[in-house]
Amino acid sequence: MSLAIFKNAGLPAVSSLSTTLRSLQKESLGVVFLKMDKSGHWVFGVDRDEVEAGSLWAVNPFSFVHGYVAWGMGTALGEKTVAITEAKPEMGAAPNGAEKGWEYQMGVSLKCTSGVDKDLEARFMTNSLGGKRALQEFAAEVANQIDKDPSKPVPIVLLKNSDYMHKLYSRLYNPVFEIKNWISMEGEAEVVLPAPKRRRMAV
Repeated sequence: MSLAIFKNAGLPAVSSLSTTLRSLQKESLGVVFLKMDKSGHWVFGVDRDEVEAGSLWAVNPFSFVHGYVAWGMGTALGEKTVAITEAKPEMGAAPNGAEKGWEYQMGVSLKCTSGVDKDLEARFMTNSLGGKRALQEFAAEVANQIDKDPSKPVPIVLLKNSDYMHKLYSRLYNPVFEIKNWISMEGEAEVVLPAPKRRRMAV
């Protein structure tokens, strides 16, 4: 028995459909969140995909932000963030269920320029002491570069980590933005370092 479910009049050949469907994998789904997990690996997205080792990332020097976040049961219950050029936002009362009330946070936006995640846009936000210190030091390096050569204010970085032993929590990791090059806002070719493929982190 024949089942005529869809009429194919005016539709492209089925043989070309697979190529079109696979192209959806390359479509941008917007900005993803980037973070460093407890084992010191950089991961992003809901699937916690690991950043490809050796991949290069461009940091938008205009994207530094600061503000406050309120966490409860592992969920951001509220967030107030503005550009670093603006005064910190008014906090007001913290949302119900916020475990530590409002906590100061900082952040920056990045775009991958090499490897399997090329063109991926990500946002890094942190309220940890080590993360905020890393961003403060990194921001100072960007400021020094702008003073020296404002035509190339965009840092190209490797996402790395540093670690130390904590008396209570054993080994802890902090983010490191290792600057490899400086480019203009319009971009330019840079050396792509060879890198192995990333792996998905276990939950």
